[in-house]
Amino acid sequence: MSVLPPPEQKPAYVNRMFGAIAGNYDSVNRLMTFGLDQGWRRFAVRQVTPKRSTGALAVLDVATGTGDFLPILRRAMPQATVIGSDFCLPMLQAGRKRAGTVGGYVTGDALSLPFPDEAFDAVTTGFAMRNVADIETALQEMWRVTKPGGRMACLEVAQPRQPLVRWGHQLYFNHMVPQLGRLISGDAEAYTYLPQSAARFPAPDVLANYLRRAGWHEVRYTLLGLGAVAVHVGEK
Repeated sequence: MSVLPPPEQKPAYVNRMFGAIAGNYDSVNRLMTFGLDQGWRRFAVRQVTPKRSTGALAVLDVATGTGDFLPILRRAMPQATVIGSDFCLPMLQAGRKRAGTVGGYVTGDALSLPFPDEAFDAVTTGFAMRNVADIETALQEMWRVTKPGGRMACLEVAQPRQPLVRWGHQLYFNHMVPQLGRLISGDAEAYTYLPQSAARFPAPDVLANYLRRAGWHEVRYTLLGLGAVAVHVGEK
């Protein structure tokens, strides 16, 4: 049975769902990706890190959740002001609790970011575009707040292209992940939504075209995790 909401109900549904699992979100992520998700994030951050320091930088992670990208961004760009924005308060609260006094969390909707034009040297987002009601608007917003010459990296799910790998991935993702999520978080619906939303997410080539239509150029992507995830990069 599908748990996917209609587009007009998606923001409220996503906000409620992630709010319910915020306390166990990071633990489940580590387990269901066998810890590989942190390596994927580090790869994405390398794509947006300037090769030469140009002084103070400002970096934004959109739909940051609990802020998994933020410490990686700070290590890669220690001179940067790093901000994570999200519209789900329980997720931000979980991130703030983990981060202690570091800070950098801002309440904000990916479809209407609370920042001026051309405010950031780099923008990242991870496993979030599946959850927005309008992917192209979110990509346009990230383009709007990025400075000319800046880069954006989007880490998202993909469907493995090799048939045997795809079969194994679907077996694990569609059947084992919901059970794992239910056991740890007590919320079977959230981890049923995950594979269902992933199945409907645009293929990497389609997402690359969305980036181009949003204004990004030099768009490219890299498949990781045997093709189960993709990192898209665009420049402004």
